[in-house]
Amino acid sequence: MNVIDAIKGRASVRAYLDRPVPRDTVEAILEAARWAPSGVNMQPWQVAVLGGESLRRLGDAFIAARERGEKEHLDYGYYPGQWSEPYRSRRFACGMALYSALGIERGDSVRRRQAWYRNYRFFDAPVGLMFFIRRDLATGSWLDYGMFLQNVMLAAREFGLETCPEASMAEFPDLVREQLQMPPEWLVVCGIALGYPDREHPVNGYRTTREPVEGFTRWYD
Repeated sequence: MNVIDAIKGRASVRAYLDRPVPRDTVEAILEAARWAPSGVNMQPWQVAVLGGESLRRLGDAFIAARERGEKEHLDYGYYPGQWSEPYRSRRFACGMALYSALGIERGDSVRRRQAWYRNYRFFDAPVGLMFFIRRDLATGSWLDYGMFLQNVMLAAREFGLETCPEASMAEFPDLVREQLQMPPEWLVVCGIALGYPDREHPVNGYRTTREPVEGFTRWYD
């Protein structure tokens, strides 16, 4: 697949076919992703590949935590405490487009909660990837990590697969560490759903917009 096409065609897929992904395909994706650059070649990534029962158990644990009324407590700050423009408007538009594609009204709290719980099931994808980083690493390693994650998502497209990156899978990091027997020095970065996309599902038909180049670029001659 052409690199530019892979980048521009990537989208967060939230409905997948009931079709298994071979282990050697997942390995091939990670083999390509590992070539991401990192400062002094630190390669700060650590990956857990979930499927079947392990994927179900983690989803159950997250939903149970929500049902108990537990508040999310990520290992790091993902979103700002105060939303300013233009980020507030972009966030609102993104949410409205998603729930519109699902046919969920703004005041329908029950269906919204059910839709959110699908995050914890990796949107029924056959593979869930969980990503970890050492607690003692600095901000630069998080920058490197983003490039590794992008490599995972782009490499998946070469095999006819799609993905959805999920900060939601970092909401209860202690549960993740417990379920996957990860030591406390490993922070939970995020999850990624991986599978063959259901192109017919309405949720996969909506797209968010992007700011044009002139909106975020300054040229200095």
